[in-house]
Amino acid sequence: MKMKFRKSVLFLLLVTVLAPIILFTHTLGVYFTSSSTKDEFLDDVSTFTFAGEVRPLHVLPQESSTALKEPLGLVYSENSNESSSNYSDASSGKNARVTRQLTEDDKITNSSTSSGSGIKQSSDENPIRQVTNIADEADSAKSQTTHSKKSESIGNTGKLGGENVVKIEITSHDSVGTSENSSNKIGLKHLRRSSRTSHRSISREQVIKARTEKQTEVQTLLPDARVLQLKDQLLRGKVYLSLSSTRNNPHFLRELRLRMKEVQRALGAATVDSELPRNAYEKLKAMEQTLLIGKQIQDDCAAVVKKLRAMLHSAEEQLRVHKKQTLFLTHLTAKTMPKGLHCLPLRLSTEYFMLNSSQQHFPNKEKLDDPKLYHYALFSDNILAAAVVVNSTITHAKDSSKHVFHIVTDRLNYAAMKMWFLANPIGKATVQVQNVEEFTWLNSSYSPVLKQLGSPSMIDYYFKNRRTESDSNMKFRNPKYLSIMNHLRFYLPEIFPKLEKVLFLDDDIVVQKDLTGLWSLDLEGKVIGVVETCGESFHRFDRYLNFSNPLISKKFDPRACGWAFGMNIFDLKEWRKQNITKVYHEWQNLNHDRQLWKLGTLPPGLITFWNRTHVLDQSWHVLGLGYNPNVAQRDIERAAVIHYNGDLKPWLEIGIPKFRNYWAKFVDYDQVYLRECNITP
Repeated sequence: MKMKFRKSVLFLLLVTVLAPIILFTHTLGVYFTSSSTKDEFLDDVSTFTFAGEVRPLHVLPQESSTALKEPLGLVYSENSNESSSNYSDASSGKNARVTRQLTEDDKITNSSTSSGSGIKQSSDENPIRQVTNIADEADSAKSQTTHSKKSESIGNTGKLGGENVVKIEITSHDSVGTSENSSNKIGLKHLRRSSRTSHRSISREQVIKARTEKQTEVQTLLPDARVLQLKDQLLRGKVYLSLSSTRNNPHFLRELRLRMKEVQRALGAATVDSELPRNAYEKLKAMEQTLLIGKQIQDDCAAVVKKLRAMLHSAEEQLRVHKKQTLFLTHLTAKTMPKGLHCLPLRLSTEYFMLNSSQQHFPNKEKLDDPKLYHYALFSDNILAAAVVVNSTITHAKDSSKHVFHIVTDRLNYAAMKMWFLANPIGKATVQVQNVEEFTWLNSSYSPVLKQLGSPSMIDYYFKNRRTESDSNMKFRNPKYLSIMNHLRFYLPEIFPKLEKVLFLDDDIVVQKDLTGLWSLDLEGKVIGVVETCGESFHRFDRYLNFSNPLISKKFDPRACGWAFGMNIFDLKEWRKQNITKVYHEWQNLNHDRQLWKLGTLPPGLITFWNRTHVLDQSWHVLGLGYNPNVAQRDIERAAVIHYNGDLKPWLEIGIPKFRNYWAKFVDYDQVYLRECNITP
């Protein structure tokens, strides 16, 4: 009897211990070696059949089939009341749904543990491959009455260090019991633990690779992304150098200074990433490592914030000083004459006086007083600038024989100006060059402005008192205002007594279209045709006139639109009829102490021609190419005249580069006098 009892116990032990091992070994081998693993799943191994009776395996925890079977990386979802063996039936329309997703990179293999079974799977023997999604819709009637979907996401669906994280979705039946819910929770805990383990296994190289890819993506959007990053590192390095905590660490201080020198050498004068040397990225990474050490050494945020504020204040102060210096140097450069432009009149004057007297005159003198032709008035002492104005106008004229250019210059440049147009004739057009010194009627007894320009107070203002703080705007101190050439535009009827209409042009303009249409315009009884410039707030009357003076405030509107000198059509008949020259003289006498406006020609022009202006279309005259680099390309191309008003003239090195070609294309740099004076594009 005892022997039989011992045999029964031994048999039960063999069955309960060895049977699960054999069963699992056989089943797992079939699963791993079968060629149809994509379509077959493991049977439920939590039970076994003995003597026709289904009994549980006590060596395994009691878990539902939902939490077994799948290795990490597979997403398996099915109704808990359906066995895995019914998968083929469910795929053909039953109320079961299986979703399998695989989003992990094939190159990364992580060891995983089958939840609830205790069986380990080697990463080298991982059978997981790309699995397609299988989803069949259940019958709508049954799904509404018997099924509901319950989902839980484990991990994230984004990227961590460049690796994909799997999203696991579990669907269960509403009628699942307490034991099944507890077994699901156990499975979820195992999956969460496995997910965290796979996250920890991500190597440092993969994280660096992900950061590199992100930086590359940013650099495709910003061409100077790496340059800005290097500059930012230098700024952070300067902060660490000035902190007391880093000064007490000589090793770190020495390393930081070395890295900063390397970054500065790599950065150089680069403005975009393509200008950086090949080793710039290595220097950037090395500097970043050093800055991380500095961050660990310095943990006092208040000290860093205080230092950054001090640096910001210092930078703002330096910027203010540099802006003031830049403004002064720009005005100084605008007042000076380049070496080539100084050489040119000397060379031309020498050639002029070597000519015979018969060769020193222009043809077509009979056209100079013909009111039926198109007459231009140009007052300039810059030979090259005057040549561009004439050349660009003739280039776009429909009939150059009807155009007459009246050029007035000073005594020093009179011979050179004549020699230029004698040596470079302008086709069928007519040119006249006059010397302002020959206008004997223009003297201090007739012109109040000439009397003021020769007064001791004016000379002291320009040549003795050099404190720029006395004026808020330095441009009003430009000595060009001492020249009568700048005020000749107010004496057009006296200069051209036989003409009826004259188009006034500044010497810093370029003509881009035919201008003959301006002579046929009806000015409607007005004296001058102008293009208004009140598109911006500072081009109003209060910008140029002193409205604190009652003589100004009672007469004019401070918000009235200003307009531009530079390209203006004048009706000389109306000028004489309304006696505009007398109005101009009256206001000049009132401004003898410069209390109504500062020096210049535009303020007295606004006053003199108040309510006597005819507004032209904006396309006739576009301004700002001498100070504003943001003038729209579309406005320039459709403009009849473009104006380089401001200090950045196109013949100076400080001129705006992108606008210079509009002017330079009308200069023949192969001309012998330009070559001799080394005037180049």
